Amino acid sequence: MPNYDYECPKCGHEFETYQPITDDPLTKCPQKGCRGKVQRLIGGGGGLLFKGSGFYITDYRSDNYKKAAKADSGASSSGGDSKSSGDKSSSSDSKSSTASPKSD
Repeated sequence: MPNYDYECPKCGHEFETYQPITDDPLTKCPQKGCRGKVQRLIGGGGGLLFKGSGFYITDYRSDNYKKAAKADSGASSSGGDSKSSGDKSSSSDSKSSTASPKSD
């Protein structure tokens, strides 16, 4: 619920109250003996309140970003797989070398 500031121009009493947005603004001064009409003041707002251990820019990444990051991490891990593909090429070289003498 928002916090609203009010002031009574008759007695000068300033106060704040928590009200739902759907409620009508207050009209009567709560001070005893004062029958003034209060006016709602324009406030600067409460600002942002950060509670908890913290917020990071990476907390709310889009799904597309996460997919791209997985693809990048997959590409870096496939660098480790290049050794196994290198082994395959060496085995294919050995096959071709054995194939060459048979064709002669």
